[in-house]
Amino acid sequence: MSASPSRDIVAGRYESVESSARWALYAELTKPGLTGLVVVTTGLGYLLAAAGSVDWWRLSLAIAGTALVAGGANGLNQWWEVARDALMKRTRDRPFPSGRLSSRGGVTFSLSISLVGVFVLFAGVHVLAAGLALISWVVYLFLYTPLKPRTTLNTIVGAVCGGIPPVIGWTAATGSLEPAAFVLFSILFVWQIPHFLAIAWVYRDEYAGAGFRMLPVVDPAGRATFRIVVVYCLVLLPVAYSAALVGISGWMYLFGSTVLGVTMLVAALRLYRDRSAEAARRLFLTSIAYLPLLLILMLLDPTRL
Repeated sequence: MSASPSRDIVAGRYESVESSARWALYAELTKPGLTGLVVVTTGLGYLLAAAGSVDWWRLSLAIAGTALVAGGANGLNQWWEVARDALMKRTRDRPFPSGRLSSRGGVTFSLSISLVGVFVLFAGVHVLAAGLALISWVVYLFLYTPLKPRTTLNTIVGAVCGGIPPVIGWTAATGSLEPAAFVLFSILFVWQIPHFLAIAWVYRDEYAGAGFRMLPVVDPAGRATFRIVVVYCLVLLPVAYSAALVGISGWMYLFGSTVLGVTMLVAALRLYRDRSAEAARRLFLTSIAYLPLLLILMLLDPTRL
């Protein structure tokens, strides 16, 4: 079966559904879990920058606008990759490849919420926040998505998009780009590499079958993959420390981030040693726990005040 992308692979299988069910499909198209991470990191960027002087209406608009742009990008990404998603067990039940949602409806919805999101940020928050969201949208769709079947560097490009939401939150609060915003970006960027490579190792056969050039696909022995995972987990320690250097956290955060970072590193070293799907899942789950705990420490550390 060809993995060549088709813009409407399921055109003949689409059936009309009730309005409530249709909206549920639209919500699924936005990838709520991924969009939820965007919401959390955008909010964190704003709260850290505001330093206790929070304009809750502005914060709500920043979160809503960024979430809409991210959700729209996720939907358009799935439309672009529908043929490849149909070849993978973990993605073939998504709204497009499963035939539960038409291309026309899904694309119209995704484009609409993307435009609304940019407008909300531009009109209600700050032009810089809107510009950053638009840049992330363009990079995600027109660099990251087409690079996935072409080069393993797609992961790096995708991590750039994932690092932008807290910067949007920061600029929503301050109207400017400051060193602390780039620290938040760096933490998210570095964290994403071991996080994604771990899950890519588990599903490397599916990625290979669908024609995606993830690093574990072209590195079946895992030599390069596991070295990179360990290196990025090592780098994550000093990158996380830099939050204290720019004044957005203190010594309590430094202690906590050390514990969390070492836990990530231990999981990465076990993956390097065992080279197993079980070890990769363990690292993936560890990374899922790492990020919210780190962000909570950063936000609640009283020594930063």
